[in-house]
Amino acid sequence: MEPALPLQVWGGVRTLFRLPWTTDTTGADIAFVGIPFDIATTGRPGARFGPTAMRSVSSMIAELAHYPSGFQIQSDVTAVDTGDMIVDIHNPMTVREAITTHLAGIIATGAFPITMGGDHWVTYPVLRAVAAEHGPVALVHFDAHTDTWEPTSDDDINHGSMFTHAIREGLIDPARSIQIGIRTQNADTRGVRILDAQWVRTNGTAAVVEAILERIGDTRAYLTFDIDCLDPAFAPGTGTPVSGGLTTGQAIDIVSGIGRANFVGMDLVEVAPIYDTAETTALAGATLIHEFVAAHFGRRSAL
Repeated sequence: MEPALPLQVWGGVRTLFRLPWTTDTTGADIAFVGIPFDIATTGRPGARFGPTAMRSVSSMIAELAHYPSGFQIQSDVTAVDTGDMIVDIHNPMTVREAITTHLAGIIATGAFPITMGGDHWVTYPVLRAVAAEHGPVALVHFDAHTDTWEPTSDDDINHGSMFTHAIREGLIDPARSIQIGIRTQNADTRGVRILDAQWVRTNGTAAVVEAILERIGDTRAYLTFDIDCLDPAFAPGTGTPVSGGLTTGQAIDIVSGIGRANFVGMDLVEVAPIYDTAETTALAGATLIHEFVAAHFGRRSAL
């Protein structure tokens, strides 16, 4: 029998981290799902291509075990890529329920949902599925924007107002929630604590980790990472870039540091590869997902 050839970094089918592709999440610890939806953007469109871009560049990440932990996503945890769910952009009022129903089916199998956007509005219907299973969650939100502006209607599709909807629906516990990297003005914080980008720079990542863990305690939590939390120097490929953000290294340190918290879901959104340079933004997005998985599931497997 011929010895197996080494896996080619750029060969084969592009699943996230070269994981098995399947829509059956029974027995999976983690289920990755792409939501290629971006009609809620107020700036530049293109985040519908984010899941594909992150899958492609993740081939390099999957070549080696996680540094420095040695965690191996292909063998130390049972993870699958379920592909992109179908969203009917020609009937946008059906999309919220479609996303919630799709995620509810994944959660019902016991798999930990990790979603790739798409614009940030998709987090809202995901949270509806998560809260239906776990109750109101503490939101750990990385972003340049609070996304808690006043909605224009009860059912607007807007990536700047969806967390106001989520708070009003009781999906999020604002007294346990925290936003990191904010650097746009919004007078009403809806009771969510904010560590703006200046606070991060002044106090350092260790203090940010401590503040997040203190805020959420042992409450079930959900992590949502808008890639525009990073400065455009590190993530140019996004629809609403704002200068003065976090570095990729700062974000990695924080996400890794909070991985031990009681998270029940995670997403990374707003990667828009048509504005990217050398796949920098897609690489940052896929890396942050990988860092979270290594921190959260590596800790669990070591217990």
